[in-house]
Amino acid sequence: MQKQHIAMFYDKLEEQRVRCNLCAHRCVIGEGRQGICHVRQNVEGELYTWVYGRTIARHVDPIEKKPLFHVLPGSLAYSIATPGCNFRCTFCQNWEISQMPREQHLIMGDQLSPRDVVADAQRTGCESIAYTYTEPTIFFEYAFDTARIAHAQGIRNVFVSNGYQTPEAIEAIAPYLDAANIDLKSFRKTFYRQLVGARLQPVLDNLKHMKKLGIWVEVTTLVIPTMNDSEAELRDIARFIRDELGAETPWHVSAFHPTYKLLDKPRTPTRTLRRAREIGLEEGLRYVYVGNVPGSGGEDTYCWQCGTSLIRRSGFFVHVNRLQDGRCPDCSAIIDGIGL
Repeated sequence: MQKQHIAMFYDKLEEQRVRCNLCAHRCVIGEGRQGICHVRQNVEGELYTWVYGRTIARHVDPIEKKPLFHVLPGSLAYSIATPGCNFRCTFCQNWEISQMPREQHLIMGDQLSPRDVVADAQRTGCESIAYTYTEPTIFFEYAFDTARIAHAQGIRNVFVSNGYQTPEAIEAIAPYLDAANIDLKSFRKTFYRQLVGARLQPVLDNLKHMKKLGIWVEVTTLVIPTMNDSEAELRDIARFIRDELGAETPWHVSAFHPTYKLLDKPRTPTRTLRRAREIGLEEGLRYVYVGNVPGSGGEDTYCWQCGTSLIRRSGFFVHVNRLQDGRCPDCSAIIDGIGL
């Protein structure tokens, strides 16, 4: 494999080792070895990324699919991904591409430059570019260069992420990153350690850091029966969002279906998701949404002040949007978000 693109955020150590400072794993990598993500390699004491411009997926999606319900509702997002991930979630719903470098020792995809991504976004009428499907942190250099060009062209940038960056990486992308949907997979350390291969605390810290830097944040929790669906844990998540991120932060509670290595758990009952939504509202969150269950009644946006229906959705599509300059037409309350 030839050298491709020099990586950002690493320190040189003795004996040609390097420390990668892109994500919270902060891998120390020996010469010729790869980090946990399997897409960054130490070559003669320099760290390289093998996925720069290597798009394994690109689609034009509704922004609601990310899910981002409070960013340019009803608009299109040009969505890209490269292979790889720095997590090993046993329930990954995109495991064929996220785990490809680790399990198949393959890095596939078409070459697409940052300028080509932005041009495609413009051609297809997309108002944003979403770095999604796999973990955007592992293709950070590609996302960073694309985001800078997109920002200059007036196109928004959004991450759909596990939230495991380092503070250095977040601060570098912050001037160009408008919004992020972060997976808060559980509020238990053991869940992250056993099912994800990571730690909980960096995710909590990064959520707060992104909010502090002015990045619009929405949070998603995939609710897995018997794993993270207790009322106590759901209430802990809701309280964290309220107290540390703000009541205006949307929370998406989504349905699990058996996949990859977690095949012995059933689909999430709709009643569990409805109860999770109730818990979020009881704890004072303004916007709580039910995901992966179209027609469940939990997809619409309501005014947090007067309760009137403002945006009606089915699946990922907006059917009615009553907002007027970002305000409720009935009580004039400001509805939080970007481009509402």
